[in-house]
Amino acid sequence: MLKKRFFKTKDEVEVTFELDKNQWESIKIAGDFNDWQPEPMKLVKKSGQFKFKTRLPKEQHIQFRYLLDEVEWENDPQADAYVP
Repeated sequence: MLKKRFFKTKDEVEVTFELDKNQWESIKIAGDFNDWQPEPMKLVKKSGQFKFKTRLPKEQHIQFRYLLDEVEWENDPQADAYVP
């Protein structure tokens, strides 16, 4: 899941990526916003979710995927859109 927080005075949006821990020991995120270099997501034990937060230009359409336990790639089921 991703959440977006818009700012009235800035041309950027704060995006928080969240994915339930489930059976995964580690989750990384890679996308065009970080040159497809997987970055670790932080596990928030209280919520049982991995999270990653970044700021992006307001009108930018991003592409990203999650890397689960360094072996399995997964799309976000609640993404705004998908690229074939």
